[in-house]
Amino acid sequence: MGTAACAAIREADDLELVATVGRGDELRAFAEARCDVVVDFTTAEAARVALPWLAMHGIHAVSGTTGFSDEDLTGFRDAFGSGPANCLIAANFAISAVLAMRFAELAAPWFDTAEVVEYHHNAKIDAPSGTALATAQRMAAARGDRAWAADPTQTEVLPGARGGAGPSGIRVHGVRMVGMNAHQEVILGAVGQTLTIRQDSYDRSSFMPGVLLACRHIAEHPGLTIGLDRVLGI
Repeated sequence: MGTAACAAIREADDLELVATVGRGDELRAFAEARCDVVVDFTTAEAARVALPWLAMHGIHAVSGTTGFSDEDLTGFRDAFGSGPANCLIAANFAISAVLAMRFAELAAPWFDTAEVVEYHHNAKIDAPSGTALATAQRMAAARGDRAWAADPTQTEVLPGARGGAGPSGIRVHGVRMVGMNAHQEVILGAVGQTLTIRQDSYDRSSFMPGVLLACRHIAEHPGLTIGLDRVLGI
């Protein structure tokens, strides 16, 4: 993702790549290069150090790192809350994925059952994906206190066959498959009908328009922003 982001920024007419920092490099390279925005695709452990450092040095941050806790997000809000730097964290930068999450959020109050199935390449080491968790969280929040229909399963012949129980009991399933990249289905059911919302990212290039959009507009969104929704105006 970092390599793809660098290539996309190089190709953009209105952006300039002035510094890159990899594993073992010093963050001060960003300050020395006088970066306006830093794009972060690392690990939660690394970003817990890097993002507050960027805030302290007045550099905007656009992060696609996942795995942050609520405590982490509170710390980032504090770090970026007083300006002048802002931060945007998104579980997924594919605009199609952002819209699919929004559609699922809108649909959640109108159905009785819902499950999320995410499919990723066989090199992904965590499950479920950050996008799947974010989707389930947004669906649960949109539904409020209204319970989903009870799961009729009494016996799992194979442990985990029903997936993991996510927010408000929404079942989340992770598939790891050779030949896949990043894909997700949200399946919702009501009496006599189902709705399937599917999003497919066939290549890492699918995330780059969202990354570039965030870089261009991060200065307009004070403090900490979660997701691309505000940037897209949805």
